[in-house]
Amino acid sequence: MTADEVVRRNLDLHAEWMRYVFENPSVLEQIPAEATLVFVPDDAPELAAENMKAVESARGSGFPVVIIRMKTPTPQVPQIEVVAA
Repeated sequence: MTADEVVRRNLDLHAEWMRYVFENPSVLEQIPAEATLVFVPDDAPELAAENMKAVESARGSGFPVVIIRMKTPTPQVPQIEVVAA
């Protein structure tokens, strides 16, 4: 897995997390201030292993580390319909 793939897939996880937070803002009460969030996808073991490296490197930073476990979002393919003017 290339670094670009890791970044892209983590951005997808982050976008899905933000959608969830907007719909369920009370979930933020569970996250300590100044925490480092790390997304660990349950259904993508290679990405999960890469992201667990981030957990290990963030330990000892003096800030809490929060692991967000979730499934990889499925891409939405919009249907485009052109309506005559």
